[in-house]
Amino acid sequence: MIGIGGCGMSGLARLLHAQGVEVAGTDSVASPTTDALVNEGLCVALGDTPVELPANCGSVVASAAVPPSHPLKLEADRRGIPVFTYAEALGQTMRCMSGVALAGTHGKSTTTALLSAALIEAGLDPTVIVGANCPHLRDNKGNATGFRLGSTLVPEGPLQGQPGLLLAEACEFNRSFHNLAPRIAGIGSVEADHLDIYGSIDAVVEAFHEFAKLIPPASDRPGKGGKIIIGHDNAHRRDVTSGLECEIETIGFNPAADWSVSFDPESRRVKISYKSDFAAEYTCPMPGDHSALNSAMAFALAESLGADRESIVRAFKTFKGIGRRLELLGDRPMPEGGSVRVYDDYGHHPTEVEMTLRALRQHERPQDKGGRLVCVFQPHQHSRTRFLLDDFAAAFGQADVVIVPHIYFVRDSEAEKQKVSAGDLVDRLRSRGTRAMHLYPFDAIVEQVEETCRAGDLLVVMGAGPVWTIARSFMERAPSPNTSAVGV
Repeated sequence: MIGIGGCGMSGLARLLHAQGVEVAGTDSVASPTTDALVNEGLCVALGDTPVELPANCGSVVASAAVPPSHPLKLEADRRGIPVFTYAEALGQTMRCMSGVALAGTHGKSTTTALLSAALIEAGLDPTVIVGANCPHLRDNKGNATGFRLGSTLVPEGPLQGQPGLLLAEACEFNRSFHNLAPRIAGIGSVEADHLDIYGSIDAVVEAFHEFAKLIPPASDRPGKGGKIIIGHDNAHRRDVTSGLECEIETIGFNPAADWSVSFDPESRRVKISYKSDFAAEYTCPMPGDHSALNSAMAFALAESLGADRESIVRAFKTFKGIGRRLELLGDRPMPEGGSVRVYDDYGHHPTEVEMTLRALRQHERPQDKGGRLVCVFQPHQHSRTRFLLDDFAAAFGQADVVIVPHIYFVRDSEAEKQKVSAGDLVDRLRSRGTRAMHLYPFDAIVEQVEETCRAGDLLVVMGAGPVWTIARSFMERAPSPNTSAVGV
């Protein structure tokens, strides 16, 4: 497995290992995940040291970030060894289990994590692969992970006795979710993204339609056939579900949805009705309208799979969030007294940025303490930044200060890299009246945050790249409790 240290790849490695498959892998750097895999008995090679495929290698699985020119891929081709993407391998595994796939432009990891917590609490014992570390999912050393091994058979509910549940995210990048084999699926939202692959929103919608067609037909017996729950207002549901033979239900804030949701941002109370009948009321574990919808989707899917409502609500009550999704790192003391509250978030699409900033302002209300909302945002990929530049510029309306490092260069071409820069985004933000600056390297940004932030401020560090290190570095630079402002 090339890139075995990734969240999805490591989860799949653990699942295959538990099923008796001999698994080995490589990754570019050591991490707590690779350390854990070694402790669990897997062979993991790290760094740039040349590695050859074992003599008995039967297949190779590579993460989406691994290029075709990777030496192990080339060696596999020479030896006639099949090479699978992560999504292809996950799909093959899902065909042997009862697959539950969470799709959508936003919220896949959070919804998968919430659903897993609900199913665990209800005794349905799912196997789970989540693209983030979850406090309620632990490895054999007690560390938060994104994997859980469940029962080989569903212990109860409408699928009782059938192959065990496998929960996983269904990523639309490069149409990889077309390789999955879901029995049940959720689609929370469908928006323009990955336009370097799709070119238009119409192509994105068509890709989600092809994914939805993978769900098997409905059965005459309730709960026995295929089912999809889709956003009522933000998921192009008519086009996505056109011609489907599976059971279809909608969810959203619209009263016309099958699963109708209401949410009070101040109290974070969520109320769900199913076909006009009261279903549940609970406090959302995370702030924001989007979090309320994620939790409601998890609730609806959990009940569809046989979880009782009381267990679902109990699971939400004790849910501790997941890594890098509105993750509260703590309060950072400031030399002059007081503190800055610090969040870390994975958001890298304009809608995610806008929803996260709005949720934080509603929930933390820094303005009531005389503070500001300071955001460090690292754009993820030049193509996404270029295609959605105006949307990004409009997404930071809730922020008082925005600091932008270089765009994270992932898989774009060098030609694409020359078409847009972080400075372009900063210029757009300034033209809209937002205080914004472009800084690099990360050390300089940490120093700027130190200079900019004052007691009462709220700092959120956002992006899918290594920008998370800025938040951690800022927290680590906290002054000694005995340091006075005079001596600084």
